[in-house]
Amino acid sequence: MSNTGKGREQDRAKVAGGQEHEVRYEADKENVSKAAVKDAVHEVGNSRDKVEAELDRKK
Repeated sequence: MSNTGKGREQDRAKVAGGQEHEVRYEADKENVSKAAVKDAVHEVGNSRDKVEAELDRKK
């Protein structure tokens, strides 16, 4: 894993719903709105696999 600017390891398996750049990336990747990504994170948690599955289910 790569480190953040503060020396902590990043976890690519999770979507940080409070981080605008992560929400925007996931929204662009799945071709959905940022609100849809935030709703999915709220519903299923921050696991990237679960968020993507929820977004696919709602398409």
